Amino acid sequence: MSKYEPLTQFLASQREQEVPMTFSDIERVLGFTLPAKASGIRAWWSNNPSNNVMTKAWLAAGYASERVDIGGRRLVFRRLANGGATTKPWPASSASTQAQAPTGRSIGFLDRIRARLGGTVTIPEGVDITEPTGEVWDAER
Repeated sequence: MSKYEPLTQFLASQREQEVPMTFSDIERVLGFTLPAKASGIRAWWSNNPSNNVMTKAWLAAGYASERVDIGGRRLVFRRLANGGATTKPWPASSASTQAQAPTGRSIGFLDRIRARLGGTVTIPEGVDITEPTGEVWDAER
């Protein structure tokens, strides 16, 4: 059993789509202080299952970390639409693979990007990150 199992159990017992927590809340659930890297390195909170042991704890509960605020020592755990299946390589091996939103509607490419990058960058609704900027980038200049 991992020392982070209490976090898995806590998140698995939650009914909300989003569970906001402070780092202190997480420490209370775990019963010990988080490693120093948790307070200083944003990547420590990534949803990459090979990142660290604690990452596996929230993924096993079916949640992903988002909106990590290192300075404010808080984050939000968001329930994964696919029930926690995060081990698929990205991009998906098949172009026909469609993710499902909690509403059951099929979500598109940009929504999948937002889901994968959740907590690492903020892409405002309505912004198409694939749209040309209108700027001319000329490597010859």
